[in-house]
Amino acid sequence: MSNIEIIKKLYKNYTKKYLNKILLSVFFSLLVASSTAMIAYLLDPAIEKIFIEKNKKLMILIPIAILFTFVIKGSSLYMAKVILIRVGGEVQKTLQQQIMSSILISSVEKINKKHSGKFISHINYDAGLVKQLVTTTILLFTKDALTLIGLIGVMFYQNWKLAMFAIIMIPLASGAAKSLGKRVGKVTTEAQEVFGFLNSFFLEIIRNHKIIKIFLRESYENERLNKIISKFKEKVIKIETVMMRATPIMETLTGLMIGGLIYYSGSLIINDELDLNNFFSFLAAMMLAYQPVRSLATLNMGVYQDISAAKRLFPIIESNNIDINHGSILKLDQSDIVFKNLTFKYTEANKSTLDKINLTIKYGEMTALVGHSGAGKSTILNLIPRFFDPQDGEIVINGKSIESYSLKTLRENISLVSQDTTLFDDTVKNNIKYSKLDATDEEIAEAARLSSCEDFIKDMPNGYETVIGENGLRLSGGEKQRISIARAMLKNSKIILLDEATSSLDSETEEKIQNAVNYLKKDKTTLVIAHRLSTIINAHKIYVIEKGKVVAEGNHESLLNSSEIYKSFYLKQLDKNK
Repeated sequence: MSNIEIIKKLYKNYTKKYLNKILLSVFFSLLVASSTAMIAYLLDPAIEKIFIEKNKKLMILIPIAILFTFVIKGSSLYMAKVILIRVGGEVQKTLQQQIMSSILISSVEKINKKHSGKFISHINYDAGLVKQLVTTTILLFTKDALTLIGLIGVMFYQNWKLAMFAIIMIPLASGAAKSLGKRVGKVTTEAQEVFGFLNSFFLEIIRNHKIIKIFLRESYENERLNKIISKFKEKVIKIETVMMRATPIMETLTGLMIGGLIYYSGSLIINDELDLNNFFSFLAAMMLAYQPVRSLATLNMGVYQDISAAKRLFPIIESNNIDINHGSILKLDQSDIVFKNLTFKYTEANKSTLDKINLTIKYGEMTALVGHSGAGKSTILNLIPRFFDPQDGEIVINGKSIESYSLKTLRENISLVSQDTTLFDDTVKNNIKYSKLDATDEEIAEAARLSSCEDFIKDMPNGYETVIGENGLRLSGGEKQRISIARAMLKNSKIILLDEATSSLDSETEEKIQNAVNYLKKDKTTLVIAHRLSTIINAHKIYVIEKGKVVAEGNHESLLNSSEIYKSFYLKQLDKNK
């Protein structure tokens, strides 16, 4: 996508709706430009009438006019900036909302491909740069361009010959800045990548601080951190250095122009072609024109930097996350879940995780998956809510592939309790009701009671209103798991997925949970994964998964006789419990 296309897209999608405010800001910029030009012009009558003709009346009026002009300039500049700051804030807010919305509806596979730190970098760093494009760039361009036009008008009014000499600087400065702008865009992209990696590193340090401490890797992580920060520092220095390269060029051009101008003006004054008051007014206009010329000459460097950020954001915002089957509603009516010749592999893996899987999860029954770690059990479970889609084969409900139903209605019918318990930095109550935001206090309390949460919740300082910390850090592993189960129970879905749901619970609590699961699975389709066979002995059907294939199936008693793998699992756990 070209830079022009990016600018058109920014205007159409983000700034067009604020066009009235932007035009109002342009009006105030016009006042700034007019007042700046007027300040330069007023030096002409000030010198002529006050210092040469010694007019006492104008000695009062002209300073008042200059003061009034400065007040207009300052007030107008303030209004122009405030208006665009508000517009920029709205644009940044919209961008951040669109990025987050895109992430929220993206597939698990797409999210897993990029580190969370890079998403944070997009939301904070890149969205801020695009805001800068809308605010600073528009303000500088309108204010400085109009100011320059006004000052050039004053210069031509005072002496057209000197004005022609002075404006030679403008194309020279613009040419120098254009070559630097492309360099800035390239370096900014590199800096963003390093910034994203830095964010990723910070998140991992915070998330894994216990592992770092137990293995005494503080010094090691400090060294890694220093390398990344140093790399980011070098990129930032490079950006600022490139931006500052315009300074010596502009200063040299300005010096040449002023030196040449004084020489040429001197010759005009000596030949009586220029009056002293005209010269001072012209000189003031030219000196005031230095800032807008310099700003406009370097403006494109900032534009390249900001456009580079927009180029990184638009692919995320415009990614195709639309559910093409949003109108196809799944209605579960005593329906089985059937896996037909299903093959799946993660994109980065060469070997299939699941190979031609055929199994049936019967409606109203508990089905269990057993197997060694890495056999593919969790993958089977994750395919049902379509966190991933298979490369071959299909999962069928009501005689149709689940890919033909809308994701919304599919997932409305599913509750999940994962072995990797995820909670929010919020109250106990809000974590439980996350699955049903309009749940009553009575419903929440009932779910907590059935999942054995009630005992530890009542001992908390604020009961259900106690904030549990980031990912439930103030809770034990078993307590976190029970809140996760309560959350799933509250949703009251027709399909229940339990991924090693009792792995963090003691025997007494496990028995309570089993009773709750028995209550929960009534008239529902339940799939359970567990290493502890005591939780699935009563399952109607058990599938033994080995290296991505179904190697045995049956109930507990039949598998003890027909499957060596299952029998081995059972005997090992008997020995462990002795």
